[in-house]
This record gives sequence, C-alpha cells and structure tokens, in this order.
Amino acid sequence: QDQLKSVEQVQATYYAFAAILEGGSVVTWGHPGEGGDSSAVQDQLKSVRQVQATGSAFAAILEDGSVVTWGNPDRGADSSAVQDQLKSVRQ
Repeated sequence: QDQLKSVEQVQATYYAFAAILEGGSVVTWGHPGEGGDSSAVQDQLKSVRQVQATGSAFAAILEDGSVVTWGNPDRGADSSAVQDQLKSVRQ
C-alpha cells in the first residue's frame, strides 16, 4: 500500500492490476500468472508513459517508444517474436 502513492494511471487484466506512478515506475499486484507479477521485467519498467491491458497481459509503452510486456505468455504477454517491430511506438 505504501507504494501506491502519486498514481497516474491504473490498468487491469481480469485478475491483476498495474499502476504507473509519478516518475514512470510501475507497481503490479494480483494473480501472478495474469500480470500481477512483473518481477521478470521490473528492471525495464522505467520511464513508462502508458500501460495497456488484455484479459491476461500488460504492455507498457516507454518514453523511448519501446514496449515491455508481461503476464500470461500464452495470452499475449510474449512479444519476443515482434520485439524488433516495437520501436518508436506511440499511443
């Protein structure tokens, strides 16, 4: 709860939430396999501009236009096949 200060945006999957904090960091909670556990990408979640969600995955757009995804890899969270195309992404 102490981490949920200066929240700028909140998005949700079916079972998890992601909050962008002032300064561009992200806090997640909820079902670990549905996006509630962002520990595998936490070091990349800096200068986050926007977060979008599907039912089971999150995608964060960073200030540099790159995209970081996490959540259920079978339901949209695995962006490795298109990572080269996810440059200079805007809203």
